[in-house]
Amino acid sequence: MDLNLLWYLVPSVVMFACGVYGFVTRKNMIAILISLELMLNSADLNFAIFNRFLFPGSMEGMVFTLFAIAIAAAETAIAIAIIINIYRAVGSTNVLESNKMKH
Repeated sequence: MDLNLLWYLVPSVVMFACGVYGFVTRKNMIAILISLELMLNSADLNFAIFNRFLFPGSMEGMVFTLFAIAIAAAETAIAIAIIINIYRAVGSTNVLESNKMKH
């Protein structure tokens, strides 16, 4: 593997690992959403990195990354709207307390 490629992939792996850790350990819905966005940004970074190293003259990876960022922004807006509605109904954004909505 090219050493220059490794210098770009290591931060992406660290970002993804931090996102997974935050997603698994957090109980607040906003923190879980932030962790999920961190994992998505890591994947977008990988698209750009592999496009640059495998196909240096093309822009497909960059364009795909822009579409992924736009979709992630829309997903975040919808998720925040859902979290706000849960907060209004339950009074908390804790995942364990949202179980009260079943009753």
